Amino acid sequence: MELEKQGYINQFLTEKAKQINEVITEYLPNNEVPPILKESMEYSLLAGGKRIRPILAMVTYESFGKDGNEIIPIAINLELLHTYSLIHDDLPAMDNDDYRRGKLTNHKVFGEALAILTGDALLTHAFGNMAKYLREFKQLSPDIRLQIIEEFAQYSGAAGMVGGQVLDTLGEQGKSTFEDLIYVHTHKTGDLLVFSIRLGALLAGANETQIAKLTEFGRKIGLAFQIQDDILDVIGDSKKLGKMVGSDQNNRKITYPFFKGIDESKLEVGRLIKEAKQLIQDIGIQTEHLYEIADFMVFRDK
Repeated sequence: MELEKQGYINQFLTEKAKQINEVITEYLPNNEVPPILKESMEYSLLAGGKRIRPILAMVTYESFGKDGNEIIPIAINLELLHTYSLIHDDLPAMDNDDYRRGKLTNHKVFGEALAILTGDALLTHAFGNMAKYLREFKQLSPDIRLQIIEEFAQYSGAAGMVGGQVLDTLGEQGKSTFEDLIYVHTHKTGDLLVFSIRLGALLAGANETQIAKLTEFGRKIGLAFQIQDDILDVIGDSKKLGKMVGSDQNNRKITYPFFKGIDESKLEVGRLIKEAKQLIQDIGIQTEHLYEIADFMVFRDK
């Protein structure tokens, strides 16, 4: 990617993330919440991050000629749920990470018990908050509103993100298969990205063909996103990543480079992004910003 274009994409994503960061704590529960719990929730929620999931929902919505700001109260719940998953993922029983985005992980600051409960609180509130603002989104039928809540649970639950996390926890070099890895990447990381895109499409009133193509687009960029993450764990810059590189190898976790090597992994990311773009080029939507996010998946360095 040309440096000028890469800079434009980074600026675009930064501006979108700023919009979300300016209001995100407004969507946390306030009444009768123990102060230490609220502090813990805000600590992890404001610890940085690209806000890719709510941005994907907003940009997909905008691809239908809509104003993405209209759905921030709904899309922001993707980040609440994602943050819960990161808090739990960092726990000693999971990846046992001390740093996330250059800051101490939640359990290192607040202790394991409160970290678990903070994740629980963010998860629960994400669903309640989603339902609240879907109710106010009058242009949707009651059936579509319920479908969104149902899909939110499916893509983040036992057959989705949580299922992927389970296989990731059990995965070990020398024992797990390449098929196991694809399952982990597809569900642990990819499913919430797919739902983010589907959310934007459903809110915009997309037809069945558009939703199907956008769903497959999401699957491909979701897998590319995680393969790039695997690559960066091998050759990335610890200062940019906000965590030590090589942690996957040290923990004997299965990764795409472990099975295929760095060069083949890079080629696969490029192939997935090319195929993803082709899927949505003729479905009657504005693809520019979706293409740019896809390119970001390939060329990001953190």
